[in-house]
Amino acid sequence: MKESNIIRFDWAIKRLLRDKANFVVLEGFLTVLLGEKITIRNLLESESNQEDPDDKFNRVDLLAEDSKGELILIEVQNNNEYAYFQRMLFGTSKLLTEYMHKGDRYNDIRKVYAINIVYFSLGKGSDVVYHGRTEFRGIHEGDLLQLSSYQRKRFKVEGVGDLFPEYYILRVDQFDQAAKTPLDEWMSYLKTSQIPPTANAPGLPEARQRLVIDQMTEGERAAYYKHLDNIVILQDNVETEREEGRMEGLEEGREEGRKEGIKEGIKEGIKEGIKEGIKEGKANAIRQTASNMKAQGIPMAVISQCTGLSEDELQTL
Repeated sequence: MKESNIIRFDWAIKRLLRDKANFVVLEGFLTVLLGEKITIRNLLESESNQEDPDDKFNRVDLLAEDSKGELILIEVQNNNEYAYFQRMLFGTSKLLTEYMHKGDRYNDIRKVYAINIVYFSLGKGSDVVYHGRTEFRGIHEGDLLQLSSYQRKRFKVEGVGDLFPEYYILRVDQFDQAAKTPLDEWMSYLKTSQIPPTANAPGLPEARQRLVIDQMTEGERAAYYKHLDNIVILQDNVETEREEGRMEGLEEGREEGRKEGIKEGIKEGIKEGIKEGIKEGKANAIRQTASNMKAQGIPMAVISQCTGLSEDELQTL
């Protein structure tokens, strides 16, 4: 794959997309993902929306407020984290409490969209984009709990789920298909940092013009290339850990297989031994019975009929 002249999204969101002049790129992405026109009113700060220069693999937080006053939290995570689902929950919960002031009423709680762009294999699934929302379903009737007419009018929403945070997970590394939809075009850019001339999803034409490496200052380019090096190192570490884990798993599997084989062999041997022993015991008992019958002068034909032994076999007793 040829080197891209387009800046990676995780870097752009830390630097360029915070500029109001570039909101159009972010608005295009959010419009495609959320399925409705999004206009960013401004960017906000939260306690978790801080950059740590000492953590080269830190997540990237961007908190936006749209024209309806709803909060949109975007996180980009490069490093593998097995408890990331809980981290998502913590992030939205913390955000809600930060923007809930003393004396506020519960109906002042704002809607939150948490968008998580992850560059590692999070969970197990066949899709690349997942959407999660809260719903309440009856355990007896299976019906969905609805808002009353007053609540719909009062809160200006249609369903209970519209009041709760919604989660989006974009599993970038799992995307490997041709871009056929606007969301596909965005996923392709997130993964490859390339935007072909044919990509016309909202926000991408502007990104193609504005998120260009050649437009950076020398200092910005140096910092950006260092970031790319860190990403490569991180990916190499992940691949190494994955390969080591695979090899260890294979070795453990072979060892377990050997142990199980020995165990099964012993078990089968005992079973076969018992079976052979019973068989041999029965044969000896039949021969002993035939010998006793022969000693009592019972005709050979009768003994053969009773025991199943041939007359030749009876002669050897």
